Amino acid sequence: MAQYGVQHGHAAGKARAMRMNPDVEFCGVYEPDPAARARAQASAAYAGLRWYQSSEEMLGDPSIVAVAIEGLNAHSLPMAREAVEAGKHLWYDKPAGDDWAAFQEIVGIARRKGLIVQMGYMFRYQDSFQKLAQWVHAGLLGDVFSIRGHMSTWIPETGGAFTRGTIARSHDGGILFDLGGHMLDQVLWLMRDERPHRVSAFVRNDATPNLPRFRDNTLAVLEFARGMAMVDIAAMEVEPKQRRFEVYGTRGSAMLDPMEPAPAIRLILAEAAGGFQPGLQEVPTEGTTRQRSYERELEAFVPAIRGEHPPDRSLDHELLVQETLLRATGHIPGG
Repeated sequence: MAQYGVQHGHAAGKARAMRMNPDVEFCGVYEPDPAARARAQASAAYAGLRWYQSSEEMLGDPSIVAVAIEGLNAHSLPMAREAVEAGKHLWYDKPAGDDWAAFQEIVGIARRKGLIVQMGYMFRYQDSFQKLAQWVHAGLLGDVFSIRGHMSTWIPETGGAFTRGTIARSHDGGILFDLGGHMLDQVLWLMRDERPHRVSAFVRNDATPNLPRFRDNTLAVLEFARGMAMVDIAAMEVEPKQRRFEVYGTRGSAMLDPMEPAPAIRLILAEAAGGFQPGLQEVPTEGTTRQRSYERELEAFVPAIRGEHPPDRSLDHELLVQETLLRATGHIPGG
């Protein structure tokens, strides 16, 4: 494997995951921006790695079968297109840009070439979210009628790659565009990839007057045939962040609070089921850390490339998540 770009917020963690995985030979990195490359070369995550002089040098190596796409969101679509056209599987960090037609084309090339596109939504590999999905899909909570995801953060106006200014210059939708896919990925998976018939969003600037284009206080509402989901994300929440995820069904509810790492799930059931008692109980989880989530992403990606099992998410799911995000952030008009 190789890595294309180092400016994504997950880039260093993904590099560490590739270095640690015994089934991966991490061949090297290409970063087109000289300043970003110099910063990365000075960090422990990239110590001793080969640095390619061009993307052609990296992608032209037939021994490299997969590429981690870790460029800025504004740069990732061309990087991914170049890599998939070169016949490489994609470990593609979120979100997949803001050009819906371009992402559809990348997925179309992957289908024709038999390549995997695994998006970097790391909560898929958190033990807590996996337990939630097992319970929901087994009917433990009954019919799910409401899901709430709160994933706010604090980021500065300037001074790095992940800032309010960087997002404002490159994308509409503000912090919802940057982080919303994480929650939408979970919501849509729990809803068995039902396409929401309506997506409404409220994207405001309430605390960043110097950047009037930046949307720092956001809410997306997804309406399904028999339920709805709400995802709210702000860019100015005081640390430590109070992220949480809640699922409500006709037979019970479940909450992750805190969401990451979640030491336990607060489960409430109307009746005994699935080995659980009625009423409120705390169900322990392994408390998956962020870095361990990256490692587990890769541990799922490599066997899928080898054909040992299908990808954990289909290309259709990856398309649905991206389409829903772009509906919410106004990149696909009309919701």
